[in-house]
Amino acid sequence: MPATARKNPFAPFRHHDFRLLWSATLISNFGALVQAVGAAWMMTQLTNSATLIALVQASNTLPIMLFALLSGALADILERRTLLLGAQVFMAVVSVLLAVLTWQGWMTPLLLLSLTFLIGVGQAIYNPPWQASMQDLVPREDLPAAVSLNSVGFNLMRSVGPAVGGIITAAFGAAAAFAVNAVSYIPLLGALARWHPVTPPRTTTPEPFVAAVGAGLRYVALSPNLVRVMSRGALFGFSAIVIMALLPLVAKQNPSGGSLLFGLLLGCFGLGAIGGALINPMVRERLNNENVVRLAFAAFAGAALLLGLTEQTWVHALAMLPAGASWVLALSLFNVTVQLSTPRWVVARGLALYQTAVFGGMAAGSWIWGSVANNYSVNTALVAASVPLMLGAIAGYWLRIPEFGTLDLDPVNRFREPELALDLRGRSGPIMVMIDYEIDQVDVPEFLRLMALRRNIRRRDGARGWALLRDLEHPERWTESYHIATWDEYVRHNLRRTKADFETYQDLNRLHRGAEPPQVHRMIERHSVSLDDDVPLIGKIEVP
Repeated sequence: MPATARKNPFAPFRHHDFRLLWSATLISNFGALVQAVGAAWMMTQLTNSATLIALVQASNTLPIMLFALLSGALADILERRTLLLGAQVFMAVVSVLLAVLTWQGWMTPLLLLSLTFLIGVGQAIYNPPWQASMQDLVPREDLPAAVSLNSVGFNLMRSVGPAVGGIITAAFGAAAAFAVNAVSYIPLLGALARWHPVTPPRTTTPEPFVAAVGAGLRYVALSPNLVRVMSRGALFGFSAIVIMALLPLVAKQNPSGGSLLFGLLLGCFGLGAIGGALINPMVRERLNNENVVRLAFAAFAGAALLLGLTEQTWVHALAMLPAGASWVLALSLFNVTVQLSTPRWVVARGLALYQTAVFGGMAAGSWIWGSVANNYSVNTALVAASVPLMLGAIAGYWLRIPEFGTLDLDPVNRFREPELALDLRGRSGPIMVMIDYEIDQVDVPEFLRLMALRRNIRRRDGARGWALLRDLEHPERWTESYHIATWDEYVRHNLRRTKADFETYQDLNRLHRGAEPPQVHRMIERHSVSLDDDVPLIGKIEVP
């Protein structure tokens, strides 16, 4: 890439709202990391079970797997700022409860897991609308830099937060660490209250919640690029979480170990992550996305092997540096790829499903590697986890990560709702659409290829029962047909068309040989009609 084409990694800071929220998030991340150290170390004091200790990590990640999609659907149909504020208030209340119960000496392993699970639920609600809001805070060209800066901010705190958390926990106890987290929510709540994002006005009624969840699942399932990213992300989360889940035990089994060593090792991980974020532009300049991901998998495998095969503290500290760098390189690249491979109408659901895959892998990995450590040893679990990490690097031959910017997913905004002769309601349906083409025989192979693309686009955007028909008496006549549940859904279906989709539409129109453009027939299926439905607008009698 020529030097003139390089993007300024700090460009998002030109935008006031991004600066404000990024700074407040920095403080919130600090509190969350202090709380994580307090919770992980407190569990080592409450029990000797490696499984329960590893489940502290799972209790934070499992809720994201369970609830992220629901939050993503809400974020795409409701105001995101309201969801963000609600999630922050919920987590602050739970954090206060966690601090009070610990201070009173009433904490038990099950109660600790339950409360950290509830904080994870708040994070699951918060993450999709927050990630989706990046495009409300910065222009599209600054999006990769904004995601990287978010990683820098989190890992900047990871380089100091865990160490400070270890000091606080060692000096004042876990209750103090939990209290610090409760206070850290205040700046972010203030910043969110002051933020008033400019959002485009709605042109349709909000999508029903259950239908929105289904639309998100359908879109991702019919998007090969997203499926590949999520598959690799889940594998990375499953195997890489071994270090984060078992690090308290790595520190505890060290002769000089304790909460301070645990915090310092996490701090080294954070330093590595900052380094990874800073070298990210340079690495992506020299390597394509797939090779960056392969490098991250392989480097993390090497770090896990060093932790599992050596006993020296300084070697463990050094191993945490490439682990942190690999963590940021892989997860930030996955995140940006999902955002740039998903149109705005479904971006929060796409991110939610990505987070479900990654954090679901982390939750499963925390439990499995904890069980291995419990039944064999911590070192055995670390060495064993390096195997799926290496497999993740090799998996790129079948699940290759796409490059950025290969598709223009901005809305084409060419659809105009037709004037109807029937007085339909938004919920009226089902709607059947038929589009007639005239195609020369020589163009049939290309027409069928484009129609295969069109079928995937239609189904992905909400159509069902798609079919392509050919007239037996006039073979040059072809008809595309599909069904949509309601008229509102039909309007939404057309508004979802992106500029990349429009290229297929234009190519099909070029193949059409009729004197007029392809004829579109919009019909409503009816077996019976009440007197109040489907009243013709022409000659309609107004009832006083």
